[in-house]
Amino acid sequence: MTDGIEENSNMAKFEQWEFFTSARPLHLHQCSKVTTKDAWACRRYEISALFQAYELGPLPPPVESVSATVQGQILSFAPSIRLPSCNGPFSAIIALVSASIPVPSNVALIMLNNEEIAATDPREGAIFLTFTALGPTTTKINPKQVGVTRCSRNGKGAFVSGAFDSRIRLTRNGFWRMVANMKKNGTKVEDASQIVNGDQWFSTEFSKYVNGWGNLPLDHHFLAGLVAPRGLLVIENSGIDYLGRVSTYGCASAGRLIYAAFLSERHMGFAQVAHGSSHCQLPVGLRGDVTAYIDWWLLDRSTSVNIFKTDKTYNFHLRRWVNWGVPTLG
Repeated sequence: MTDGIEENSNMAKFEQWEFFTSARPLHLHQCSKVTTKDAWACRRYEISALFQAYELGPLPPPVESVSATVQGQILSFAPSIRLPSCNGPFSAIIALVSASIPVPSNVALIMLNNEEIAATDPREGAIFLTFTALGPTTTKINPKQVGVTRCSRNGKGAFVSGAFDSRIRLTRNGFWRMVANMKKNGTKVEDASQIVNGDQWFSTEFSKYVNGWGNLPLDHHFLAGLVAPRGLLVIENSGIDYLGRVSTYGCASAGRLIYAAFLSERHMGFAQVAHGSSHCQLPVGLRGDVTAYIDWWLLDRSTSVNIFKTDKTYNFHLRRWVNWGVPTLG
């Protein structure tokens, strides 16, 4: 086997120390290992604080209303809700802007246009507002069986929402370092330095670290850790290099190790299949995987789910990127 990441690639060896010394989710910030659930609770708090400080900005507090007065104008916010015709309470899926998956007729669909709140910022505060804006409708929604979904930039928002709001039971959506390595070695891929210059999805603080990963004490497998052990299903179009398919595969592989610490690997699913040029179109072949996760996490139906697959062949060495052990958290 070669020392590259993707089959037939000529990627140079990455400066592994950058990743090893600063992206260990199962080590507390002072470097002691996480070996118990109590220690993980502390580490989870640290990871949340790190994302807010380095990448996302401060998490907004819960609110009691969803209206405001700006320059004399009253602004309000209300998601649209499609309820099943039978009696509730219902499981529900929150879709950022629109749904990119088939939502069963017996599951409520909450359409949240987060861009009404912040034009290009799909972050987690909108989910707090959604739970508040439901108002009397919450008697028809089971708040313990809510999922969130979307794709592309709002897929990032869905991932962050599931990570920061424990009321989200099912999240459906790469390593920054692996994307940087791919671009360095000739793959046309969107990396963080482009994102911070062209879009406003992240904190302005994040721009300080996009060219020096050794100073960033986190990466996106940490987000999977914040979701764990709740349900997480990551879907990607492997046919578009620009999306960083190797990075997503590597990130999912590392994130699933955190689930393994909870003996819950199958709670996190990953499916990577090429399906044309639209990265927001769900291929027919993956609808069964989505349905299985909805049945399991939102409808409490017994199902045997263990999804981790790609239609690409990668010469990927996880231990080149991960030097932390996986304890069994008691």
